[in-house]
Formats: sequence, C-alpha cells, structure tokens
Amino acid sequence: MNSSFTEKLKLYSSVAGDYLNVYIKSLKNAPVKLTDSMLYSINAGGKRLRPALLLGTYNIFSREDLAGAVPYAASIEMIHTYSLIHDDLPSMDNDDLRRGKPSSHMVFGEAGAILAGDALLNSAMENILSDILKDCTEQKLRAATVIMNAAGSGGMIGGQVLDIEGAADSESLRDMHSMKTGALIDASVAAGGILGGCSNDDEKALIAFADNLGCAFQIKDDILDVEGTSDALGKPTGSDSRNDRVTYTSLYGVGTAKIMLADHIDASLEALSGINCDTRFLYSAAVYIRDRKE
Repeated sequence: MNSSFTEKLKLYSSVAGDYLNVYIKSLKNAPVKLTDSMLYSINAGGKRLRPALLLGTYNIFSREDLAGAVPYAASIEMIHTYSLIHDDLPSMDNDDLRRGKPSSHMVFGEAGAILAGDALLNSAMENILSDILKDCTEQKLRAATVIMNAAGSGGMIGGQVLDIEGAADSESLRDMHSMKTGALIDASVAAGGILGGCSNDDEKALIAFADNLGCAFQIKDDILDVEGTSDALGKPTGSDSRNDRVTYTSLYGVGTAKIMLADHIDASLEALSGINCDTRFLYSAAVYIRDRKE
C-alpha cells in the first residue's frame, strides 16, 4: 500500500466515522441501549473500505469538498455494518468474534443484535432521504437508488439467502457473491461517481471496475480463510471448511484461486484505463485488496 493511498484511506475512514458517531448519537427518542449497540459495531475497527471507495470516486470527478458525498458514504457503512451483525448471528454464520472483538450478539444478546442491525439499515435510508430533502437533485436520487437497490432483495439480502441455501457450483457461487459482497462494492463506486458528476461512459467503466473488484475481494476472502491467521483477521480461520461451504478455494484450489484473483484485479485496472481522470486512488484500492492480509 503506497503512502498516498494509506493517507487517503485514513482520511476517508475518519470523515465517515466522525459523521456516523455524531449521527447515531443524535437519533431522537432512540433508547441508549440501542444506540450503544449500533455504535459498538460501527466502531469495531474496520477499514471502512466501502465509504472510502465512495468518497475516493467522488473526488475523482468533483472538485467540491466531501460534504456532498459524506451522508451517502456513511449510509453505505451503516448498511455494511448491519449485514455483518446479522451474518454473525447463531442462525446465520454463528461467529462469536468480529474484528477481534465479541460479536454484537455476544455483548447485547441475539435480540439486541437483530434490532441494532435493523436500526442501522433503517437509519441509512433515513440519513440519505434527509439529505435529499435538503437539496433534491437527480444525482442524489440516482445515487440513493443505486445504494438502496444494492442493499435489497436483488442485492445483498438476496445474496445472503443464496448463501444460506448454499452454492453448489461455480455459477451459483459467482451469483451469490456478486449479490452478497459485490453489490455494495458496486454501489459504493457507482454512487461516488454519480454524485461527483461522472459521464455515462465513465459510470459504465466504474461499474466494470467495481464488478471485478467485488469478485477479487471475495476470492481473497476465501484465500485468507485458508492461509490467513486468526490474529490478523480478527476471527477464526477455516470456518468455511468446517461448515462445508463451497468457496473459490474448495472448488478450484488455492493456486487457481490466486490466478483468478490476479485476473479480476487486472480486469478492474483495465476498466480504469478508459477513464480520462486521475484514478490512482481506485488503482491503489485494487492493489490493496489483492495484497491485504486481513
């Protein structure tokens, strides 16, 4: 990871994190236990890659400050965090650790975790709509639609259903992950471009970039579940194998999965070459995903 990318990732993460803490603490009439459980998972120590992708893409096309895009980046992180809380539940992945800390249901109980996830998803939508009501533009409406579609039945939630059912082959595995993991990554990049005023052609290139990035992200996850360490990942490794899940590594082997990872990274970078702007942040994000250890 080059220093410029590291600094920008920290900046974008900090901007989104500051906004989220203020926003959640300001929720009217919300019980303290609920906001505590929301903040517990929001501040669990993730890199906030998805909001960073949105803000970084926005900065490629807009010279305005980040204020116009931060509410959407924050909402992306709320959606992502809610999905992690629900993923960890005993009825889903049954994971007791998340990023090296006890999962939400281990601290607040199963019902408390479900409700915290529900609240984060609902707050994400409220947050976006509140920003649109202040100044409604076509760009904001389009970005909101992209984000909400990615979170819904044809996106992340639908992908979770397919995950529970279990992938049986390469096609169903790709379909499941393109919805569960890829949809929100796609939305982060596309919404950032839309809010920044990118052209239709640039938006198509961004989607091609993000599609391949999402695939690469999941393949890397599967590789790390085999080769990574629990300390680095903040959760037990080998869970996919123990749960008899079909993954890229179980289908193809680690060696072929690494080749597939490289191919998707190459395709994502090729998509960026069609954009006549400074896309170094997105280039570095792809390299980061390829090389990450956690």
